[in-house]
Amino acid sequence: MNEQELTIEKVQSLIARGPFHQWLGIEVTSVGAGEIGIRAKWREEWVVNPDRGYTHGGILAALVDLTADWALVSKTGRGVPTIDMRVDYHRAAMPGDLTAHGKLVKWGSQYAVSEAQVFDKDTILVASGRGVYFTAPPKA
Repeated sequence: MNEQELTIEKVQSLIARGPFHQWLGIEVTSVGAGEIGIRAKWREEWVVNPDRGYTHGGILAALVDLTADWALVSKTGRGVPTIDMRVDYHRAAMPGDLTAHGKLVKWGSQYAVSEAQVFDKDTILVASGRGVYFTAPPKA
């Protein structure tokens, strides 16, 4: 996929192929060269502590991973396998849609590094992270 073919609708259709992404309610909000913005529609099932109502860290980690991964779509035309990832949790994510922004840090023909930030409904940073992704073309 070249950058001229890179539209929100095209990337949305690629991401929406994954049942997990469908369950997360992923909506692509922006896409560009080495960058992506997404929104995830909040679900009651994300709550880990019913008394406090905050979102499970695994959901935040998944959003970091998929956003950093799909920030590479302008180079790969597809999602790519995660090799390594780290996540930092900054505060509890309370009920409400989450947004994330991912960007390419370093491109390589075999591996790439990308990072993402996840924000709550009030645009406060709740998690961030960085991943290493396998970018080599798939074998025929």
